[in-house]
Amino acid sequence: MRGFKAPSKRSQIGVDWFAFFLADAQVGFGPFLTVYLTTEKWTNADIGLVLTAGSVIALLGQLPGGALVDAVGRERTLAAACTLIVGATALSIAIWPTFYAVFLAQVIHSVASVVIGPALAAISLGLVGHNLIGERLGRNARFSSLGSMFAAASMGGIGYYLSSQAVFFVSATMTVPAVMALYLIIPADFHREELEPKPEPEYHFVHAAKTLLSMRPLLILAGSVALFHLSNAAVLPLAANLITLRSSESATVLVALCIIVPQFIVALISPWFGRYGDRHGRRPLLLLGFAALPVRAALMSFSSDPTTMVSIQLLDGISATALGVLVSGAVADVTRDTGNFNLALAFVGVAMGVGASISTTLAGEIALHFGTSAAFLTLAMIGLFAFLLVTLALPETRIVDEPVAEAA
Repeated sequence: MRGFKAPSKRSQIGVDWFAFFLADAQVGFGPFLTVYLTTEKWTNADIGLVLTAGSVIALLGQLPGGALVDAVGRERTLAAACTLIVGATALSIAIWPTFYAVFLAQVIHSVASVVIGPALAAISLGLVGHNLIGERLGRNARFSSLGSMFAAASMGGIGYYLSSQAVFFVSATMTVPAVMALYLIIPADFHREELEPKPEPEYHFVHAAKTLLSMRPLLILAGSVALFHLSNAAVLPLAANLITLRSSESATVLVALCIIVPQFIVALISPWFGRYGDRHGRRPLLLLGFAALPVRAALMSFSSDPTTMVSIQLLDGISATALGVLVSGAVADVTRDTGNFNLALAFVGVAMGVGASISTTLAGEIALHFGTSAAFLTLAMIGLFAFLLVTLALPETRIVDEPVAEAA
């Protein structure tokens, strides 16, 4: 494979810890933001508006963010700059919890985040190449999950013992070691030829978009991912609602476990999923991840015990690992030698966002009129359609190359 040389251990560790500390920094912008703004006497309407603005920007910014990383080519610099911007927005929210200040900070945070994701993926691909991208993405997922679990636990304690405001000072602080980790990466380990097209270095967005839309495997993958998230996104909120109704005293702990259990599974098996995909193909484990979703949703529809529902969430860990590691690997496969990896990744991200945004509204309406069990079964059917699409239409994307050295 072009005489590819495996990266140094130092560079690999740099990416590991960047993923870890980035997850630490980003966790504060989830549920903790809602808690903090509530303590600042915000109305539900204002909180919802700010969160919606961030979600819309994150969705609309996917394609420009991916195109920017492909066009500029300075992945580490972009990742470092945008990570520091995330830290600045966290600091701004902590100091100025007014509507317009938080609204602006949330928008800027979303813009920065849509660049960080593809930049990290590009750094990973440039370091290890196509033959080991699955294993590298698996390590990213492991350290990101560990970072999320660590941040959720520590920030929960900080919020409880200190204040909700302190969470955002911690989020801002975590961006400093994240950037330091980036600069552990040795520039000589980075292989630019893994990201750039062979014919010409100049970037043309329209041509790139037309190229992507002509790739049948990419379109099938995007459609499958959209259906997956149309099914998946509403499962946990519905389950959390049922757990709260049936076990009000311990609901907080049980819902937290519903989140932590899948993250633990992701951290445990992600590198193995990535390694298997590199050596034997992405499709078998992708099918496993897609199959776990309809089974999980169907089991939720028949479960009345909150503890059992937490156990069922183990299946979410399998799906999350497969989608989180193997989809990006498949995108790298189909865009090889085109220079459009990040734009394609963003295209799939848009499909994911569209599916997820419709999911909760659809499931909520079905639950309101026909009951929660009917909503779960509907989500299971959609998940089954996603599985069938992958089974019947998506080819194996992995291209077998010459043997390469193991990642350090």
